[in-house]
Amino acid sequence: MRQIEIKTEDQISDVLEWALAGKHRLAIAGAGTKIGIGRPVEADAAVRLEGLSGVELYEPAELVMQAQAGTRLTEIRDILGREGQKLAFDPPDYGPLLGHPAGLGTIGGIFCCNLSGAARVKAGAARDHLLGVQGFTGRGQAFKTGSRVMKNVTGYDLCKLVAGSYGTLTIASRMTFKVLPRPEKTRTVLVFGVGEAEAVAAMRDALSSEHEVCAAAYLPEGVARRSGVSYLQSENRSVVALRIEGPGPSAEFRCVAIRGLMAAYGETEELHGQNSGTLWRFVGDVGAFVQDDPGVVWKVSVPPAGAPAYLKRLREHVQDMEYYLDWGGGLIWIALPNHTATGGEYAIRQSLNGEGHATLIRGSESLRASIAPFQPQNPVLARISEKIREGFDPHRILNPGRMYAFGGEG
Repeated sequence: MRQIEIKTEDQISDVLEWALAGKHRLAIAGAGTKIGIGRPVEADAAVRLEGLSGVELYEPAELVMQAQAGTRLTEIRDILGREGQKLAFDPPDYGPLLGHPAGLGTIGGIFCCNLSGAARVKAGAARDHLLGVQGFTGRGQAFKTGSRVMKNVTGYDLCKLVAGSYGTLTIASRMTFKVLPRPEKTRTVLVFGVGEAEAVAAMRDALSSEHEVCAAAYLPEGVARRSGVSYLQSENRSVVALRIEGPGPSAEFRCVAIRGLMAAYGETEELHGQNSGTLWRFVGDVGAFVQDDPGVVWKVSVPPAGAPAYLKRLREHVQDMEYYLDWGGGLIWIALPNHTATGGEYAIRQSLNGEGHATLIRGSESLRASIAPFQPQNPVLARISEKIREGFDPHRILNPGRMYAFGGEG
């Protein structure tokens, strides 16, 4: 396969002209750390955007930044950190989970895959922070949409289409996005020895309280032991983790209040600073399933209150599995052994009972080619998706078949 390294937007235009003239298919990626998500792309050329890098605009007072798509997330975080700011949706690093070194992911990859970490439950998804996109459609047409400020919503719908499209509609070259102040203090309240149903109830009570809990996760005992936080490793118990951020006195007061609220569920403790940061990176980056002998990993979204019932139904089909809950129970990460038939697809999706969706995040190339990595669409959504693709990429040259086979079937 031909390898094409992109460093300027003019090169993108030239590549698209070549592809359209010869009907060549293109595999689009930033640094390539998330290529393993979705169907394998059969292409004539691999286009890499990591050379299209650099922060072009940053106005801390306006809480806005613009960067080229290949800019590494680590660079953006460093720049924001010097101004006491951050990306509020906790963008994760799936590199190690998918067999790559940490720290290589790009801002374009984060937005095009619409990836959010533990703070999504309060801060919203990545797409909610995307203000504008510039790039090229599969027709070779340049486009620019969105705005530098939140009050001007022109073009928001196109931003939402690009986010989560996995490079199947456009080649995005530049993103404009909002940033937020970094909190003065981050604390995590821990509740030990809680079962699945009680954990979901505890997270519900914490998130719906007046104390502004910004993230909530549940780690079974085996997952908690791998967290890298010595306090959790030594406890040998399951744990509910509740994150609180804000000015020092406010964070301290709310931690005391949350511990009082959670006392009915079990013994409580508190993590500060570095340990708290380590735990939430572990949760968001799916560190529990980064292993020498990697198995299959699914990302399952369900109504939070339905998580315990979903896991009960799933155990009727699959015995050998690991899991943990994020987003207050609305996100279930599931790891299965490689030898599980069809990667557990039937059991994972059958157990949904029509509520929620499941995405294969890690699996062998042969598995990803033989099943539907993304949740199959109903006929209405499939027709809408095809119409959208027809408008943006009628010749199917951009990451063809990565999300769905032509026609929208699974």
